[in-house]
This record gives sequence, structure tokens and C-alpha cells, in this order.
Amino acid sequence: PSGHLLPVRTGEKGSPTSQFPSPCLLRGEGGPKGRMRGSGEGDRNFSSLLVLIMLTLLLLCLITSNVAFAAGKAAIDAQFRSWLETKLWPQAQAGGISRATFDSALGDVSVNLDLPDLVMPGTKPKPPKDQHQAEFSSPANYFSEKTIQALVSGGQARVKQHAKLLTAIEKKYGVPRQILLAIWGRESGFGTVKIPYDAFDVLATKAFMASRKDFFQVELLAALQILEKGDMDRAGMKTSWAGALGQPQFMPSSYLKYAVDFDGDGRRDIWSSVPDTLASIANYLIQFGWQAGRGWGTEVLLPDSISCALEGPDLGKTGSDWLSLGITRQDGKALAPKDIKSENMLLLPSGRFGPVFLATPNFYVIKSYNISDLYALFIGHVADRIAGGAKRFASPWQPIDKMLRSDIARMQVALQKQDYDVGKADGLPGFKTRRSIGDWQAKNGVAATCYPSNALARALK
Repeated sequence: PSGHLLPVRTGEKGSPTSQFPSPCLLRGEGGPKGRMRGSGEGDRNFSSLLVLIMLTLLLLCLITSNVAFAAGKAAIDAQFRSWLETKLWPQAQAGGISRATFDSALGDVSVNLDLPDLVMPGTKPKPPKDQHQAEFSSPANYFSEKTIQALVSGGQARVKQHAKLLTAIEKKYGVPRQILLAIWGRESGFGTVKIPYDAFDVLATKAFMASRKDFFQVELLAALQILEKGDMDRAGMKTSWAGALGQPQFMPSSYLKYAVDFDGDGRRDIWSSVPDTLASIANYLIQFGWQAGRGWGTEVLLPDSISCALEGPDLGKTGSDWLSLGITRQDGKALAPKDIKSENMLLLPSGRFGPVFLATPNFYVIKSYNISDLYALFIGHVADRIAGGAKRFASPWQPIDKMLRSDIARMQVALQKQDYDVGKADGLPGFKTRRSIGDWQAKNGVAATCYPSNALARALK
């Protein structure tokens, strides 16, 4: 996650053999080009001999490659076992972890070279290719109607299935059921998605040799705390490939802070207990400041007279102030009384090329679950549709220029050189980048769109 999470939705990268180059490489051309002279039987005998030779060479290469891989893997495992004893165990012991727990969790673990984002011992991390080369996707791609409809129908079915439980959680925490169901559905398909990885296999490997070793070392120590406290046994500690636990996809440190025992069995079981899962999500949101009685936001109309560069959580105004500027709800209804008196923030995920929203502080609470405007908007939108009070966005996601993330990153650097605050120059146009674009456009006599374009990239070179 993002925030507490690392997203769970990606597939596996690489394979064990991809970590070590093969020592042999066949460069055969597939045999003679054209037919050789001689009798038919001679040709056949020659062909059979050639096939036998090629198969023998291939077998030798495979054997040699596997031997090389096994030797390399054994060397890494030896370094890994040494690291566990000399580096990790003293920290675990100082944190109150018993030797029995440590051995139970890590005694039979070896490095898992199938995991992504690993850095071989003795080498330096390489910037991910997609950071520089991948095409930046339109925000529209995030809102697959097929996915949304599946989550909405699944959420509505569970509103009825868990009505009593959801009422009890709402009463205690003040978080609406549709928000809890939207997050639950997004993170683990309402608990139906298989969570296949062993927590200590993943976390120990990444703590030893991932690009963010320090982060994963903290999470590995937290996972040992979970085992020490007895909330889950060794076999039940299942995660995603990124180390996120259970149905809410909490990282271990977030589990220790926010997971709750709502079914009263003495364990905080976010793997198989629906009450514990939903209440833990609610507790997480409350701890990050969820305001009971307010929604997450609403779609609005933004007149041309209002600058799109007014976006951001640090530029909030009361609902009445936004109304006085000329903003109205897209559906023509009045703002809720609490929204009129309280702070709201302008949100333009696609600049003027898509829907516009007034977001409440609760939007940013959802965003803390996964640090992405689009994630938080997706959850809010699905929640509204689970509750039956919304349809698709009224304004369409318009086409945007096809750009590489490296192009957007260079544009962000160019804006930084002109003293614009774009946040991080990572090729992802967050709200600081969007409003900086709008301010630059207005200053240079260009119609403000608050979104990257090829024309803007050329102008900023």
C-alpha cells in the first residue's frame, strides 16, 4: 500500500533463472541451408545425427545452467543465513522476540528469487524501466466499468449478508458501510482473492535484498511481533508478493497499530474473520481522521472563470465560499449543510480534461490507505454506487496526449527550475504538478488546463 499498503494487484516478475546468466548459448542456425547431395538414406542419417548432437548440446547447456543457478542460489542463501543471525536476530531479541518465535518464523526460510524488485548482493539498485520508459496512462483507464460494476454488485449483496455486523461497526466507528465494502472489495475481492505467499518468505527476502531493505526490515520485525503475540500462527501468516497481510492488505506495522478483534475470539484475524477485517478497516480510517457524518466529496461544475490551479488539500475553502465563486453540484442539488459550513477542496484528477470534484477531508483519509488520488476517487465512487445514490461520472474523461513518464518528469524538472512546487519529479502528475501547470499556463497567456501535454513539454524545453 501506498500508505500502509503496497498495491496487491500486480503479477509476478522474473524467474529464478533470470537472476543468473546462462554460461552457454546455442547459436545454431538449424542445420544446413538447403538439401545436401547424396542418397536419401544418407541425408536422413545425417539429419538424425545432427538432431542428436543438438539435443545433447541443449541438455548439457540446461544442466550447466541449472548447476550455475544452484551454486549462485546457495551462495546467496549462505549470506542470507548469516544476515539473519548477525543482523536481524539481535534487533528482534531487543524488540522482545523469543528465540522460539524467531526460529519458527525463519528457521526454514530461504531467499525467494521469484519476487520482483530484488537487488543481487554486491550490486546496486537500478531505476525501474517503467519510471523512465512507460507510457503514462489516462486516468480513465483506472475506472473500468466492468470492475466497478462487479464491486458494486458484490458490495450490495454483502450489505444484506452482513447487515447486522455493518450496523454494529458503523455505530462504533462512524464509517459508512459502503466505504468499508468498497475498500474490502478493492483490496481482496471481499475476501475471495487467494493470498498465496508466506509472510516470512516474502518479508525476509525483501528485507535482505530488496531495493527498499530498510522499509522491509521494519515490516519483518513487525511480522515477528504478530507471531509473538499469538494473533496468527506461522502457517496462517499469508501475504501478497509485497508483504501486505490478509483481506484488508495491511502491512505488518499497520496491523499492529490498527487491526482489531471485533468477533471477540481473542485474536485479530484479518485473514478469515469478516468482523475483524471490516472493523480493522474502519479503525484505520478513524485513526487517520475520518469525520463521521460527512461523505468523501461530490462531482461539480467548474466555470471557466475559476482557476483550475486552486486544487489541493492545502487550498481548502468552505462550501459556501466555493458556491460564491460559481461552483455548483453537477447534479444540480444543494451541497449538504455540513459541506456548506465546513472545508472542501477542489480536485481535478485529469485537469480540465475530466470530471471535477469538491472533496471533503474524508477523501484524504481514504487516500491515506493507498497514496493515490485515483484510488481514493475510485473507492468513493464505488461506495456511492453501492449505496445506490450514484451512477457514472456526469463529465467524461477526455482523451489526453500520449506521453512517456520520462517526458512528464522532464517537464516537472523544468517547472522546478522556475520555482514551481511540483512535488516529486517522478513522471506522475499529482495535484502539485497539475496546479503548477495551471499557474504556468496562466502566467504565459495559455488557456489553463492543469494537465501535461506534448505542447507544454515542448514549451518548457
